[in-house]
Amino acid sequence: MENQVLIRNARAVVACDAADNVFHDADIKIENGKIVDIGKDLKAEGFTTIDASRSFVYPGLVNTHHHFFQTFVRNLMTVDYPNMLVVQWLDKIYRIFKEIDSEIIYYSSLTAMADLVKHGCTCAFDHQYCYTTKTGTDPVDRQMEAAGLMGLRYHAGRGCNTLPRSEGSTIPDEMLETTDGFIADCDRLVSTYHDPNPFSMNRIVVAPCQPINSYMHTFTEAVAFARDRRVHLHTHLGEGENPIMLERYGKRTLQWCEDIGFIGPDTWFAHGWETTAEEHEVLAESRSGISHCPAPATLGGFPILDIPSMQEKGVELSLGCDGSATNDSSNLLDSLRMAYLMQSFHSKNRKRAPSPYEMLKIATIGGAKTLGREELGSLEIGKAADLFFIDVDTLELTGALHDPKNLLARVGVCGPVALTMVAGKVVWSEGRLTNVDEGELTEQANTVFNERMAPHFPKH
Repeated sequence: MENQVLIRNARAVVACDAADNVFHDADIKIENGKIVDIGKDLKAEGFTTIDASRSFVYPGLVNTHHHFFQTFVRNLMTVDYPNMLVVQWLDKIYRIFKEIDSEIIYYSSLTAMADLVKHGCTCAFDHQYCYTTKTGTDPVDRQMEAAGLMGLRYHAGRGCNTLPRSEGSTIPDEMLETTDGFIADCDRLVSTYHDPNPFSMNRIVVAPCQPINSYMHTFTEAVAFARDRRVHLHTHLGEGENPIMLERYGKRTLQWCEDIGFIGPDTWFAHGWETTAEEHEVLAESRSGISHCPAPATLGGFPILDIPSMQEKGVELSLGCDGSATNDSSNLLDSLRMAYLMQSFHSKNRKRAPSPYEMLKIATIGGAKTLGREELGSLEIGKAADLFFIDVDTLELTGALHDPKNLLARVGVCGPVALTMVAGKVVWSEGRLTNVDEGELTEQANTVFNERMAPHFPKH
């Protein structure tokens, strides 16, 4: 049988299942990308064996918000995010984004995906809203090409911006699209790439960028199309735009979304740090999700997401890196650690902060539920073999191994993992991306960046 793997004698397997199981000195038996058994001394004649005796094994992390194209707009202090409001920053950064072309999309996506995979992420959503006169409609196609090469399970968010600067947006003319053009390309992408079946590698999400930078009919048409084709919806919400929405429409963003139907169990929003306790009830009742992105909130000095309130109300939560222009990293383990520390600081003397393990479940099973992937997010019989190892036979972890569930975020295990597996296939192991020549790709990517992107950076 194809793809038969036995993970042998893992020091601990943190399942992140409903019973919060931790299996010690356990094997994981995998066939055709699915877990078929977990236990001690499993029989698996003819299976490829992977020794996990030095390792703790965790479910693969699920990233629910990112902007891969921004990996080529990092470490750029001339557009200093912390010193301005989100809308002001967008006005400056879009002047750089308009120069992005199809090759930049491809190599910046590979850069982000490599970072994700090396740090235990096995399924990622990217919000691709950068469509310029130079990219044409290629971005998602190039990202699908990159994800296939890397071996990453990939959900592509087809974003857009339709409102011109002359009518109050931050969008240069070179990045504007029409609603009809946007919906037509969503139709093409769903027909070409979207696989709704369990264990699929590729899905499409309809994801207009944000309400303040598109016409209302862009969003209403997005809702109609997504519901007709049974795909998920996503946008930015609650990250500083509410004053503009109140001025423009006389209502806050979540109410605006609720009124047009851009809400529900097939919908999740990025950020949400501006949402109120009353809005948390709306999110919970509608079963809409929030992708918590700790890095941009910390970098910009914005309010910390009130996760205890959201958990109390029953809001579906997940974890995202966000774009590298406001994170400078695609390391979801780092975001996990940051999220835990932020919540501990925010909740002290007020409410109980989420434990490190609760944050891990937000980053695994929470992300899977948000993306509509019930077969991902935990290590259980019948679920996908998406997982990662950390090497625990290291001096720096001595004295911390008695609690595998809380280890990652509490101790700060944020470096490259020992092994990452997607659909039963090893994509990262022993410091090597198994599907690509990293040195060759790095050389190609640096050439594209230096020739096509760096010359457009502001100098002062």
